[in-house]
This record gives sequence, C-alpha cells and structure tokens, in this order.
Amino acid sequence: MMSQTSPSSAPLAVVVGGGLNALGIVRSLATAGIPLTVVDDHADSPAMRSRYGRKRLASALEGEALVSVLQDLARQSRQPVMLFVTEEKGVNTVSAERERLAQACLLRLPEHGRLMQLMHKQGFAELAEAHAAPVPKTVYISSQADLERLATLRFPCVFKPAYKHYGYGARFKKAYRVEDVAQVQALYAQIAPVMPDMVVQEWIEGDDDEIYFCLQYLGREGELVSSFSGRKIRSWPLHIGGTASCTAAWEHHELLSALTHDFFLRTGFVGMGSMEYKRDRRDGRFYMVEPTAGRTDYQEEVATLNGVNIPLAAYRYEAGLAPLPAPERASPARIWRDPQADKWALQENGGKPDARSAGDKVVDAYLRWNDPRPWTDLMCQRIAALLRARLGLGRGS
Repeated sequence: MMSQTSPSSAPLAVVVGGGLNALGIVRSLATAGIPLTVVDDHADSPAMRSRYGRKRLASALEGEALVSVLQDLARQSRQPVMLFVTEEKGVNTVSAERERLAQACLLRLPEHGRLMQLMHKQGFAELAEAHAAPVPKTVYISSQADLERLATLRFPCVFKPAYKHYGYGARFKKAYRVEDVAQVQALYAQIAPVMPDMVVQEWIEGDDDEIYFCLQYLGREGELVSSFSGRKIRSWPLHIGGTASCTAAWEHHELLSALTHDFFLRTGFVGMGSMEYKRDRRDGRFYMVEPTAGRTDYQEEVATLNGVNIPLAAYRYEAGLAPLPAPERASPARIWRDPQADKWALQENGGKPDARSAGDKVVDAYLRWNDPRPWTDLMCQRIAALLRARLGLGRGS
C-alpha cells in the first residue's frame, strides 16, 4: 500500500486511461461527487470527452511520463491522489515505481512479484494449480522446442499471449481457438517473431453466454470491500474476444464471490481485481480463465449500473471514509452494452437472442443524457468513416 490519508480529506481521484473502461469509472465517481482528473495520451478518447472531471494530457501512459504526471497532480492537490488504473501498461509502471510514488499516490497493490505473476497467464495457471483452484490445463510456450508439450493437452484449445503485448495486439487476434497441434504450430511461426511467450489452454465447452466474472476490491488485510458477479451476453470476436455486452449474475454471486475472494486471499492479492470464469456445459462447473489484477475491468461499470459501485467503495475505503451502505440490487438487472461490438456479435451469431436477459434493461456504454459527448463523438466518427468508405468506392469505380 502507498500513502494513507485522513478521514477529513477528500483526495483527488485520478483515472489513468481514457477508453470505455475509464469512462465507466469516471461516471461512477463523478456522479457521487468525487473530485477527479482523467489522464490520457489521446485528447479525443471517450473519458477525455466526458463532461465530468478535469483532463490532463500525457505523452504516454507508462514509464517516466506517467510517473511525472502523477507526481505533479499530487503536488497540485497537496495530498496523495487516489489512482484508478485502467490499462496493464499503467499497472506495470505504477507497481515498479511504487517506492517513488509512495508519497504521491493511494493505490493498494500486492507485492510486485506476485502482481506480475498474476498478470502473466502461465504464472496465474501455476498459482491456481498450486492452490487447487479450478482451472483448465495450460501449457506455456516460449520457443519452438516447447511445442512438443502440446501432446499433453486435449484439443480443442485456446491459443493466446501470455501477457498483454501491444505489438501483438496490433497484428493478431486477442486469442485463437485451435483444433490441433498443427494449427498451433502454423500460428506460432507467424506470431513468435513479435510475441514468443504464448499459452495454450484446454477449451471449456460452452457459448459466450456461459462466461462469468467477479469484480472485487480487497482492503489491507484482504477484507472484501466490494464484490459483484456478472455474466457476458456476447463477446466480440465471438468465442475468444472481449465483452460486447453483459449483465448481473445474482443467481451465482455467492459462489463466484467466495471462489474469487478465497483465491485472492490465498495468493496475497489486495486492491482492484477480478476473475473471469467459464461454466462448462458438460458438468456445470465454473473454471477460472484469467484474472485482472491491479486495474479496473473493461466492463467495470456494469457493477455500478446494477447497484454495486466498486470504484466509489474503493475510494471511500482508502480515504478513511464510512463504507457505503449495503447495495440495493437493480431490478430488473441492467445490461452494459458496447453498441458496435454487440451489433457485430449479434450479426455474427445469426441474431440469436439471449433469453436469460430478456427482461433486463439495456444501458449503452457511451450514451448518457447527462453526459452525451462520448456518444455524439462516436456517432460522428462512424459517419465520417462511412463517408470515407463511400468516397473510396466512388474513386475506385
């Protein structure tokens, strides 16, 4: 843990990043009256276009550029600032530089080595196996020689990077479903020059609507400050992508919250984190897929929409303020939806509806009538892209 603050003070909340993840955090805090600043390296990102909070443009969201901005914000505030990091590169920097930032920032993190282990897919798999957590079998690949180990797996499998790598993300899919060893070998030959560290994980049978998650914030002794369980409705790309839409999963919250909290306690994790699960339709069991450690989850706002404001609970805890009252679960549940990704996913799966969320209320991740600019910017971008495409077709005809 970095610095503490007195109950009478109101620290500035600093949201590091400007994407859809960050926009949800900004709205969760600002609508509760929390003073905040958004830091991003793109002035036109969704959170930077929100009406809430001050904006600070940085040259980068990692390394010395990020450290300098955070120290400057703390000096201006005359007290430590409360950090909400939304991207892995920011977590890497803040954790590595935690001693330099100790007087400037409030951010609860586990020990650096443990955090890095949780952020690495093979490191997580090893931890999970050591603590008898329910995980699919995983093989780590760092060279061509490691491909021999694939014989121990049962295919189909998922083939994905061992950790977040922006060079990989610019050229390849988030993950690949692979049917046999030959397919892994072919893909690895293309990927290895960019990202040699990959994992192959046995596939868990089930559609995207069987992917669940549990978002949590853990305090100084691992006490559970706030917890919310949800379920994906659709992913994009299908089967191996990020969240396109999701909703609450009250019916499984007790189980998923206990599983997640127990694993975090056993591994010494504290602070902001979450666990993704997939329910195997063959046996109905929940299997841990991967954690998010040290930062907010992409769909973090779905918890706030359903009555569990985790960022606000974390802020009040670290500021020494009274805890929030017991949350009132939204009824009907709220669906958090990334409109474009959800549209693509719905089209790709043939328009198949999700019967279990039929009565839930849909909330657009961009559109809020009291904060319209992120949505209007998105619409302008789409119109501009459509016009460019049409003009391009005209010139080529």
